[in-house]
Amino acid sequence: MEFGNKTKRSVNSFTKERKAMIERIKQETQLTASYTGRKKLNDRVIQALANVPRHYFVENSQQRLAYIDSPLPIHCGQTISQPFIVALMTDLLELSEDAVVLEIGTGSGYQAAILSTLSKAVYSIEIIDELAKSAQNKLTRYGYENVTVFVSDGYYGLPDHAPYDGIIVTAVTEEIPQPLLDQLKPGGRMVIPVGSRSGRQNLLQITKSDAGEIEQRNILPVAFVPLTRYKNKKIEPAEMNIESIDPDQEKADKIDEN
Repeated sequence: MEFGNKTKRSVNSFTKERKAMIERIKQETQLTASYTGRKKLNDRVIQALANVPRHYFVENSQQRLAYIDSPLPIHCGQTISQPFIVALMTDLLELSEDAVVLEIGTGSGYQAAILSTLSKAVYSIEIIDELAKSAQNKLTRYGYENVTVFVSDGYYGLPDHAPYDGIIVTAVTEEIPQPLLDQLKPGGRMVIPVGSRSGRQNLLQITKSDAGEIEQRNILPVAFVPLTRYKNKKIEPAEMNIESIDPDQEKADKIDEN
């Protein structure tokens, strides 16, 4: 399945930088193999990182830095993750082409674009309205049409489209959210950073067996921004403000702005 066709015009953009990024990801994979158990990442994942134009998803002022192996700041105090971490977390999901994936923390939309090229459908939750709309606009504009972004509290997941073959959480939580475990399909995998906001954090791979049993594996130490939550009120699933971003409306808004 092929998505992101509109990005083909960018194949020759940052060509040397892209190749260098891929080489650094491969080197970092070997250096961390004693932690991760992975000396090599899946070829489909490497190809996705090579094809998706990261410079489309960073701030204009950061474009020259788009392919360094480092996180970069985006709007609203959030970040776009280090390419190696994006590659590793994606690889740990072990997705098939017909997989349905839930992402918690859309951010810039870059991770969702990577997932888009590897799976059937991606549902992504972003609590910050400005980021959600910006990400959906970019994803639609660049041809990642199997991604739908929702504005909501990601802690509770998205029950309406569950169960999911893979769940990826791109911000640290102090505990593994039970709603996300409940929405993971038997045989599915979740990749999530868990730990304190300012202290030790570990990237975990969670596997649910066909019998529904949960297995947890520590992958390696990481550093993520905290998962943003709604404040001052406990939000139960039935009360969540789940708002889907309409890609067609985003296009119309863009035309109106111009």
